[in-house]
Amino acid sequence: MSILSSIGRIATEYAATHARHRAARTLYLLPMDIRKDIGWPQVGDPGGPEAVNAHRPRVVIAR
Repeated sequence: MSILSSIGRIATEYAATHARHRAARTLYLLPMDIRKDIGWPQVGDPGGPEAVNAHRPRVVIAR
């Protein structure tokens, strides 16, 4: 496996993950009654809003 194919695979995975999270954020912007009508999120869905809006660790530089 060459370096370029590895980079391509990583870029493809990143794009798919980004698209999935963007779709989830869009669905969470819908009113609750519409989300309920379309059945999203499922009961016990592990990808709830806390998974979509997970905090990213931030680096703090002390001066």
